[in-house]
Amino acid sequence: MMHFGALEAGGTKMVLSLMDENGTMLERVSMPTLTPAETMPGMIDFFRERHIAALGIGCFGPLDLRPDSPTYGYITSTPKLPWRNYPIVGAFREALGVPVKLDTDVNGAAIAEQALGAAKGLGSCVYVTVGTGIGGGVVLDGKPVHGLVHPEFGHQLMAIVPGDPMPEGVCPYHKGCLEGLAAGPAIQKRWGRPAVELPPEHPAWELEATYLAQMCVNMIVTVSPEVIVLGGGVMQQAHLFPKIRAKVLDLLGGYVSSPSITPEGIDSYIVPPALGVNSGVIGALLLGARALEREGER
Repeated sequence: MMHFGALEAGGTKMVLSLMDENGTMLERVSMPTLTPAETMPGMIDFFRERHIAALGIGCFGPLDLRPDSPTYGYITSTPKLPWRNYPIVGAFREALGVPVKLDTDVNGAAIAEQALGAAKGLGSCVYVTVGTGIGGGVVLDGKPVHGLVHPEFGHQLMAIVPGDPMPEGVCPYHKGCLEGLAAGPAIQKRWGRPAVELPPEHPAWELEATYLAQMCVNMIVTVSPEVIVLGGGVMQQAHLFPKIRAKVLDLLGGYVSSPSITPEGIDSYIVPPALGVNSGVIGALLLGARALEREGER
């Protein structure tokens, strides 16, 4: 039986998994994300020793995902300076001699949820992670969306909520973008405590739900996905979901005519990841399987 390598490359840790062709996870380890010189040798050794047939990588970005680009497979303008302009696909391909497929970590999670999770059986979904940062992936007709670059959900601009004590946000690039207003560091700076320490009745959550509902509305009226999946550390606060759903209905004002966008249907429309914390690594596995399929087509 063939084995596939899956790498969920995050800004703070790397999650490496070995899976069989049926998607059964055989092994899972993690290591801190240090510099490439410190981190890559251990990851290469892990996958080399397990004789994988292909490797899929869901990675923090930004990334160059254009196959015709001379810097295809590079991590590009990341704020993690040691990884800036690093050829992660080329490094693994050269060391392992197997097909390697790269996409964003959130596109990987979206692929997994569409194939096996909350959007299984549907043609489209949006996956958004809300944690240290905010990122999103889009799957349409079973394929992740790429264009000029790749979606950067966290940097869409928000309508500032009146009375927000920190209306400028914390993003170093944009004032008033979603990530700067609603990611974990923004919550902590605005209220002086991390999200996990704030009780459900704290005013932080009404504000958080309003910004995340704006994002969901933006997705509904632009991408029109069949399901919106909200994951990440901040969304572990389960009481956020009913707040977000109610605000989405209010913001849309009945404009979108769909059974999913009703009080009866929205609980099944804006949902947590069915695959839990494994969405990203399962997405990386599926990327690896697709890399092998494409290699076989040549």
